[in-house]
Amino acid sequence: MTQPLSSSNDLTDNNIPLFTKISDELRSTGYSINPMALPENLAENLLQQLISMEKDKFHQAEIGRKKQLTRHESIRKDEICWITDESEAGRDWLRWLDEAQQFFNRRLFLGLFSSESHFAHYSPGDFYKRHVDAFKGEGNRILSIVVYLNHDWKAENGGELVLFENTEDQQGVKVIPNFGTVVVFLSEEFPHEVLPTHDDRYSIASWFHMNTSTTKRVDPPS
Repeated sequence: MTQPLSSSNDLTDNNIPLFTKISDELRSTGYSINPMALPENLAENLLQQLISMEKDKFHQAEIGRKKQLTRHESIRKDEICWITDESEAGRDWLRWLDEAQQFFNRRLFLGLFSSESHFAHYSPGDFYKRHVDAFKGEGNRILSIVVYLNHDWKAENGGELVLFENTEDQQGVKVIPNFGTVVVFLSEEFPHEVLPTHDDRYSIASWFHMNTSTTKRVDPPS
């Protein structure tokens, strides 16, 4: 599930403009919204893998951390499947994340060390209430990335991501889950929610971690 990223120094030139924009906006505002920014072939291959997977590969999403994971359908209703390098699309996605990690570390000095990603499927009526991806001071999840894989998404389909700038913000910024849209934000800083969807909604959620290994604990955990 969680893996250290490779040490390759190669970056795909086509990704550099997007990674530069994201880095600049993370520095200035802490988040970056990029409509239809993921390379189209990569996005399409990921979507085809997601929709062709057997249903038993997915499981109901839980909340909490590690041994405290529990299901709370009043808070979160979606199903997920962790992304690995066992498929071509999965390998290509992890390679894209690897390039992003290298670039963000060079540009922003974030000390990103590993990542984890899952596919998410929201059926009609599913939602995820307001939450944060990491609590301040934990020092594990540093950066969150969300990518949407929905062709021809309509306003009446709902399912928007709402990104709040702080705990007091009640309005937030709405993001329509259009195909290829990439959203990146600091995991500890931005509460967010997924509004109820009225159609099948597909996405990828990823997180970059820093290395929190100690003499008694190895990170990333197994």
